[in-house]
Amino acid sequence: GGRTGFAPHRKECNVFPNRSRGSMAAVFLWRMNEAIDRFILYLATERGLSENYQLSTRISLEGLGDWLESTHRITDPNAVTTQHIADYLAQRKADGLAPASIKVIVVAAKIFFRFLHARQLVDHDPAAVLPLPRIEQYLPETLNEAQVEAFIESIPTNDPLGLRDRAMIELLYASGLRVSEMANAQLDQLHLEEKVIRVTGKGNKTRVVPLGSKARAAIEAYLENGRPHLVNRRTKGHIFLSVRGGKLTTVRCWQIIKTRAEHAGLKGVYPHLLRHSFATHLSGNGADLRIIQEMLGHADISTTQIYTHVEQARLKAVHRQFHPRG
Repeated sequence: GGRTGFAPHRKECNVFPNRSRGSMAAVFLWRMNEAIDRFILYLATERGLSENYQLSTRISLEGLGDWLESTHRITDPNAVTTQHIADYLAQRKADGLAPASIKVIVVAAKIFFRFLHARQLVDHDPAAVLPLPRIEQYLPETLNEAQVEAFIESIPTNDPLGLRDRAMIELLYASGLRVSEMANAQLDQLHLEEKVIRVTGKGNKTRVVPLGSKARAAIEAYLENGRPHLVNRRTKGHIFLSVRGGKLTTVRCWQIIKTRAEHAGLKGVYPHLLRHSFATHLSGNGADLRIIQEMLGHADISTTQIYTHVEQARLKAVHRQFHPRG
């Protein structure tokens, strides 16, 4: 444990006679759930990964752990083989789990066992040779510029909630924020003079994103004539407030956007659709991919490249429709 700063809660009970005493893992029997707890602690404290990521990883690993215990009576990570994990994945696939969800489990197993093996807490890494399932890449849905315009203009601004909702939707489209980033944003992160907002995204990374003049005007109107009517004694520093003066949840933001869009005659609109639209419209109007990557807060530019594919698909569709030999 001293090598890593993470000593699992190992029980000094059963010494395995058939394992090398040179390995720390061979001397102590410890349970899968304790190993998972230590790994999640590592993700939180050393890697600084988001609570959502920690939760998703925990669910994936505990699902594997429960299956190993119920099917093979395995509770010790050292007893897990590649075949065990492959059988579990096959079972989940047979249950109808989508390839993208299976990939999440594979990635969780890989980083979990790599962590244990690197710290000599298991003798072998059973997940190292697991292949990642191939996933068809679907192009994200987007609204076109006219639809976004009509959507925003349809929101009345004659009451505090209308001012709030219009400012929220202007901000999501102008800055490409994730809905969680918007819901968590505080007043001191807004710099309206400079027309920028500072947000904290995935991996606890902070970035500064432009607002644009229309979003700034909508936010100013909300801060002046909307937010003061929602404030109460318990209100904190969040920009966007619920009718009770508290922070809006991401689920509530999703509901607001869906309802406002339906009033504008648009079906199937959700917060991330505005983020996709933001990036696609920037790409279509010639913005540099690295700049879009920075504004979206993508760690890897390959994630951002999908927006160039969206624009190419749109151009091809226009060509097919209007070119005499398309």
